[in-house]
Amino acid sequence: MKSRGVDMRKKAASQLDIPVARSSLARLWRELFLGLILEPALDFYTNRRSTGREDLAGVKGPVILVANHRSHIDTPVILAALPRRLRRRTVVGAAADYFYKNKLVALLVSFIFNAVPLERKGGGMDKNATDHVDKLLDKGWSLLLYPEGTRSRTGGPGRVRRGAAVLAERHNIPIVPIRVSGTRAAMPPGRFWPKRIQGLLFSRRHNVEISFGKPIAPSEDPGAIAESLARFFTSSENDSSKNGASKNGGGRFARVRLRSGAGRK
Repeated sequence: MKSRGVDMRKKAASQLDIPVARSSLARLWRELFLGLILEPALDFYTNRRSTGREDLAGVKGPVILVANHRSHIDTPVILAALPRRLRRRTVVGAAADYFYKNKLVALLVSFIFNAVPLERKGGGMDKNATDHVDKLLDKGWSLLLYPEGTRSRTGGPGRVRRGAAVLAERHNIPIVPIRVSGTRAAMPPGRFWPKRIQGLLFSRRHNVEISFGKPIAPSEDPGAIAESLARFFTSSENDSSKNGASKNGGGRFARVRLRSGAGRK
């Protein structure tokens, strides 16, 4: 088993990709798993609120979804808040050196979250390193990225890398910024499973907010895009007063899936 792990670490990110996880049957299974298993789990540990979903009404894929990163539950929380029409055609960039060094873990994240491996060294956006992602974007798949490269260990913002902006410019597609707050308290780095807030008599859920920003047009200046994203991630979180904010409703797989005209906001 150890030798297999070494072999996987030596492979390029594109060689670690598991395309069958994007098959029609796998997508159907994933929607059922997210709706029937992950959603109840998220509901038990988090009280989710999404804002800015009206900015997604006119968004048609492919797009690059770019979020700050605080916890391993960021991904299911974001996927839950996305309209089904975007979620079902979204792949999630996952660190190849972390999630794909073990074959079982690689299979799990690929089938549950529709993950694709990405290199973190050198920004990971060299054309040769992203060939498999480029092909997916060309086929109409959207991509969820965490440009900070890793989860924050302090709770503060990390350096926003330019990779997402490079990909957006390369494919001439917009970037949708996403700010997530509250997930680190629910499941901080180093913890395997979320936790509730312990009270004197009862425990309660963590408040989690997912804020969608207005789409950003691609630019030949990736540095400017990175700075814009950094400002969005660190801006004051006053979106809760926006019209259209929804408490858990914007973050429920079942409600999005069962609503008539599910392809709409």
